[in-house]
Amino acid sequence: MSKLRLIFMGTPDFSAVVLEKLASRHSVLAVVTGKDKPVGRGYELRPSPLKVKAEELGIPVLQFDKVSSEGYDAIAALRPDLGVTAAFGQILSERFLSLFPLGVINVHASLLPRYRGASPIQWAVLNGDSETGVTIMRTVKEVDAGDILLQVRTPIGERETAGELFDRLAVLGGEALSEAVEMIEEGRAVYTPQDPALATHCGMITKGEGRIDLSRTARELDCFVRGMTPWPSAWCESEGKRIKVLELSPAEGRGEAGRVLSASPATGLIVACGDGAVRFSVIQPEGRPCMSDTAFLAGHRIAQGALIS
Repeated sequence: MSKLRLIFMGTPDFSAVVLEKLASRHSVLAVVTGKDKPVGRGYELRPSPLKVKAEELGIPVLQFDKVSSEGYDAIAALRPDLGVTAAFGQILSERFLSLFPLGVINVHASLLPRYRGASPIQWAVLNGDSETGVTIMRTVKEVDAGDILLQVRTPIGERETAGELFDRLAVLGGEALSEAVEMIEEGRAVYTPQDPALATHCGMITKGEGRIDLSRTARELDCFVRGMTPWPSAWCESEGKRIKVLELSPAEGRGEAGRVLSASPATGLIVACGDGAVRFSVIQPEGRPCMSDTAFLAGHRIAQGALIS
């Protein structure tokens, strides 16, 4: 176990997986996350996934919505050596960063400087990239712009969804972070500046961005569906009702984009797109569970020539 006094900061599931991997090899002094948030119709307070995981591991939890100001004195009192962030979502002031003699390092789920920002995993899939990875870099005031300590690459599977890639990168990020902490502790850390000319940026994906544009190519639509799975999900409308599309594949046929070319239990649901046709092989009709297109069409009729938008 590391002798460094580590403070870990994060919020969502990604950070919880990273913490678990890190804590298996290094002692974590405390975890910092946001305050419990009201959710649902009853506004029940719910802890962050990181808080839940920290409590499972027996690590003390400190909660601040603005740790740089609200938590400055509490963190200073712990006399930390090194800070770690993973999907924390809070901007850290230079004054706060100065509390850590060895600095603060961050786990980012892309090969920086590509995909700085909030949704690098989804955009790697949406753009049809063949490779991605995780970067461990120094935390600075500019988002994801710090000097790079370590990068680990991994291929993106041809059928891999953003959700599946998320799970793999969280584990990979935890392993890379553990290695980075060892490098720092042993005096082997070498930081390399990023080339800002190569930087690309990706903002937060919103629920409304899941609508499918059937004028795009079959390849683009496949990447879109995988990139939007499991959230916010890719969707379209048929007869005024929303259909989520969870799996899509190229199919034979041509026609006006969005027109149904075939819809039967024998052939499945085939719809024209920008450069041919696609099959909606796994769907979730509004108000119903996930199912194959053939199972849906066994009990529901969609007319050939109908428009899906």
